[in-house]
Amino acid sequence: MTSVGGTEMVDWKLAVATATRLVRPGPEVSRGEAREVVAELRRHARSSEEHVRGFTGMAPPEAAAGNGDTPVLVVDRAGWIKANVAGFRALLGPLLEKMQDRRSNMPGGAVFGTVGGKVTGVELGMLLSFLASRVLGQYETFAPVTGDLPGAPAGGGRLLLVAPNIVHVERELEVAPHDFRLWVCLHEETHRTQFTAVPWLRDHIQGEIHTFLAETDVDPATLLERIRQAAQSFAGGNPPQEEGGGRSIVDLVQTPAQREILARLTAVMSLLEGHADYVMDGVGPQVVPTVAEIREKFQKRRASGAGRLDAALRKLLGLDAKLRQYRDGERFVRAVVDEVGMDGFNRVWTSPNTLPTKAEIAKPADWVARVHGRTEA
Repeated sequence: MTSVGGTEMVDWKLAVATATRLVRPGPEVSRGEAREVVAELRRHARSSEEHVRGFTGMAPPEAAAGNGDTPVLVVDRAGWIKANVAGFRALLGPLLEKMQDRRSNMPGGAVFGTVGGKVTGVELGMLLSFLASRVLGQYETFAPVTGDLPGAPAGGGRLLLVAPNIVHVERELEVAPHDFRLWVCLHEETHRTQFTAVPWLRDHIQGEIHTFLAETDVDPATLLERIRQAAQSFAGGNPPQEEGGGRSIVDLVQTPAQREILARLTAVMSLLEGHADYVMDGVGPQVVPTVAEIREKFQKRRASGAGRLDAALRKLLGLDAKLRQYRDGERFVRAVVDEVGMDGFNRVWTSPNTLPTKAEIAKPADWVARVHGRTEA
């Protein structure tokens, strides 16, 4: 990471320390219960692989070799924080280098450099502490290997299951723990299957993100102010109001070229999230007896959030867009499968050219017409 005077734009170690210190404690479980949860999640992750591959017809090119290059890690909240800080540091490198160069030419840049990295590290840590108590699982597409977090040797991803959050939500929803844990694993395993079965997908998304970051034209003070607003909201300050602070962090870094890239990325992410939801519900009735109850309760929880502060932060961080991706993407997948079957839908994974556009996510028939040469009667 480029630095000025030895000072990075973000003090990453401080971000980890701050988030770990501030994150809420997980639900109370005995040591024996914790071991049982971890063991069960690992079993479900293994069984989910077979269920997802059977339902989707997708498998890595060398499926016989197993999935050992994409490890499954059952982590606590601190483990999730460490993994994501490592991922952010690697993925945001181009943007931070660009901002670092700009900062070095700013009036007072040396003073900013002295304190800016630590201030940003604290504020990023505050945001991560908020998110760390909410994420159930995550397929880390870009997962750098660290001393305590193994990754894929060939540059693949890793699957994280956040045990305390899964236990917290299953208790909050009052659903069957065995069923809920398997249901979560089905969603996350679908993401792992997407990337292991479609080798070009990771590089394609990474290329789009790097191009997006290279186009960024925002001064450090503006971006840090947006992060500061989110951190202050988390700390109990005034949540941003719609008319004055309704934009998300992503909205700050959009040039015309970026809007085109972001539209493509939004379409891809909608596809991936919607596909995972569709597969999770498709497999569910066969292996999760209470899937209907779980889905109903979880959808209500996902849509409502946890109150005004949670809603404000979700908007500021761009998480509302992620919720729309689940809904829009699932409708797209369902409509396409209904029209051309699962094999016909799987044409989507042929190349970047067969991925749906943002407009096609909203109008699945247009994707069918373009890729399959079929039109509505």
